[in-house]
Amino acid sequence: MAGTDRIEDIVRALAGCGASSSDFDLNPEVVLPPDRKLRNAGVLCAIEMDLRGPRIILTKRSARLKHHPGQIAFPGGKQEEADADPVAAALREAEEEIGLPRGQVEVLGTLSAHETVTGFMVTPVIGIVRETFVDRPEAGEVDEVFRVPLSHVTDPARFRVEGRRWRGSIRHYYTVPYGPYYIWGATARILRTLAEGLPR
Repeated sequence: MAGTDRIEDIVRALAGCGASSSDFDLNPEVVLPPDRKLRNAGVLCAIEMDLRGPRIILTKRSARLKHHPGQIAFPGGKQEEADADPVAAALREAEEEIGLPRGQVEVLGTLSAHETVTGFMVTPVIGIVRETFVDRPEAGEVDEVFRVPLSHVTDPARFRVEGRRWRGSIRHYYTVPYGPYYIWGATARILRTLAEGLPR
């Protein structure tokens, strides 16, 4: 399918976005406290148009970070007081983390929110990067900026369910590996939501 057709599919998928997702989706035995307090955050699923097809920009977090060192993630972070909403937070963080000017992103919409094990309610923001830019990984935060074909991460057949021990029990989660990059957890679950909303 042509890249422009796939973008049109994404716009339609956003319009029909369903219920929110969670890091606990594959672990129904986990009972979450109803009075838990979640912090708002936004991540940017930035799509670049390329002669080979659309690509999604991802980052490899610094190995020196205290939380989630070395993991694959969308650029983004928690919503600060100065941010109008999670969309503004995602655009600001992307500019800070990878040097993507917020004015070069055409926001298409958002996916349903995703709850993480770290206590965030994350809004995935889908946007098209309309001009080329030079990657500037934020020192101490981002080790690498890379691209993944949109066709790879929107193909449900490429996703696997794996598990590892977490807080005394086995936690299951989605993965969608790409070359040397092990994409898993919240990032993979958000991509899975996007994949589920697109026509096959």
